[in-house]
Amino acid sequence: MYKLPLELEIGLRYTRSKRRKTVGKRDGFLSFISGISTAGIALGVASLIVVLSVMNGFQKDVRDRMLSVLSHIEITTPDGLANWEALATKVAHQPHVIGVAPMVNSQGLLTRENVMRGVSIRGILPSEEARVSDLPRQFVAGSVDDLKPGSFGVALGAQLASMVGAHVGDRINLIVPESDLTPAGSMPRMRTLQVVGIIDSGHYEYDSSLAVMHWKDAAALLRLHDPSGLRVKVDDMQHAPEIAAQLSEVVPPELWISDWSRSNRNWFAAVQTEKKMMFIILTLIIAVAAFNLVSTLVMTVNEKQADIAILRTMGASPGLIQRIFLVQGLAIGLLGSLAGVALGLLIALNIDVIVPAIEAIFRVRFLPRDVYFISELPSDVRFHDVLTVGFMAFGLSVLATLYPSYRAAKVQPAEALRYE
Repeated sequence: MYKLPLELEIGLRYTRSKRRKTVGKRDGFLSFISGISTAGIALGVASLIVVLSVMNGFQKDVRDRMLSVLSHIEITTPDGLANWEALATKVAHQPHVIGVAPMVNSQGLLTRENVMRGVSIRGILPSEEARVSDLPRQFVAGSVDDLKPGSFGVALGAQLASMVGAHVGDRINLIVPESDLTPAGSMPRMRTLQVVGIIDSGHYEYDSSLAVMHWKDAAALLRLHDPSGLRVKVDDMQHAPEIAAQLSEVVPPELWISDWSRSNRNWFAAVQTEKKMMFIILTLIIAVAAFNLVSTLVMTVNEKQADIAILRTMGASPGLIQRIFLVQGLAIGLLGSLAGVALGLLIALNIDVIVPAIEAIFRVRFLPRDVYFISELPSDVRFHDVLTVGFMAFGLSVLATLYPSYRAAKVQPAEALRYE
């Protein structure tokens, strides 16, 4: 049969040593400490994988929900986009562009009875909106086709409709920033609209403030003859900044071009910063477990000095002694890293089941819809993050074994056996 190298056989024996009657309780205690070191590394690795997966999932979920309402790229002008059909055709024929639609954006004040809410007015072309967003599929009442020009119908976000108590068929008043000159002076421009649809995008910020109209009705309220810009959808949202730069070379220079990453730069920068800080903080947990591994190996070296001395007198070199304790430390680090990766993946891949169960048991709500962007804890496990965490934990374990193994190699047989 194949026989393991001596250092590997002895190192693994020390790692799994059990309590023996002939030796006393020290071996059992060392085995317990080794188990604690392994568990510490495993918990640190699992925690880091779960946190990174949840933050990746949070970023991806919020980004996808935002972009289901927002545009990948917007081409705007403050004075209205004359001859927008020709420009839309030109942009649609550019590489990586898969949809173009006109838009009108503004702010307003929605009133119904004694309730007033600030809203974001969005004018769209219903027949083309499906090319640039998921808005037509997010109608939970009514349809995007009910937004007909001249009818002054409006579709409200689900949360906004709930706040003002509006349902399909109700009439509401919309006040826009522009004013009209009357014999009594300047008066805010107000229009009565009929609710023809309810939209639920799953994003509280937009569902609580969005009012969608046909772009011609929105333009009429704002005294515009043309849409204020174009919404552009591309085949890869991650390359939207590069595609926007390419479009700036083919559209008139007086037009403004912005992509989704620039419009929401502060939010995404904050998420990235938080992710990096969480990585650093949780890495310290693994570092603490690695320091615990140092103490475990030092205690093992002190306890096994007699064994080391006997091996030395039998001809074992200092390098062999050093490799024995390196094997023990690496075995603990490898086992802890693998156990942590397995546990982290188990939790991260089932977070959608684990969190609702905890909420049901303790009757708590971790993500209220009126506070956070999303109401469910998402998870996006990325292979690169799992490998990075696993190798980092194993690397720290390797570093933790260097000093104890070096100390073991320096044990002098005569000194170690003097009081045995």
